[in-house]
Amino acid sequence: MIDHYRSLFGWHQWLEDGLCWIIVQPRNEEITVDDLLRRLNGGRDPEHRIMEYPTEEAIDELQPVFFVFEGAGTWGFLEFTYGMAPHDHTLIELSKESRVWMTTWHFKGGHTVLYAADGRIRARMRDFIFTEHIIEEGDRSILAGFRAMLDGLDPQDYRGKYSAAFAFMEAATGMGVESEWLDVEDAPVVILDNPDA
Repeated sequence: MIDHYRSLFGWHQWLEDGLCWIIVQPRNEEITVDDLLRRLNGGRDPEHRIMEYPTEEAIDELQPVFFVFEGAGTWGFLEFTYGMAPHDHTLIELSKESRVWMTTWHFKGGHTVLYAADGRIRARMRDFIFTEHIIEEGDRSILAGFRAMLDGLDPQDYRGKYSAAFAFMEAATGMGVESEWLDVEDAPVVILDNPDA
């Protein structure tokens, strides 16, 4: 699985500059993708738009732009412009009656893997890209599998560490990202205009 993501990041190298990948598994069947997007957008409906070349056009937006992917009882939200994670209160709201996995990084660093469930952040690992500076919070057992993946990589294998974050989340949720999903034209995107509310 790590090799799959190595290939994806090799093909889409711009993702290594910044992204935020959030996977939500609602425990309540009545929670819809629109409910989740409202939670991500501070309680308001976000803007839905079609972009001719999303991976090029999104960089001109001042607000986070997301691809939305659907799996079996699971939703994936890929913010591919800034890589800034939502605030903790947004992740807590998103995790109500749900399980939430997130990884993020951006030009200032921010290399984080997080798990939240039932309205509480349960585990977080910061600075996972730098082995000697990793900071862990919460229940360490939740991210033990990710830590084992990192331990199996060379300390300088940054692409491998990005790939491990995606592989770990896919193993936990069954939701992954395919390279061809990112090569789309005339694609629907969601733009948050109230993410920090």
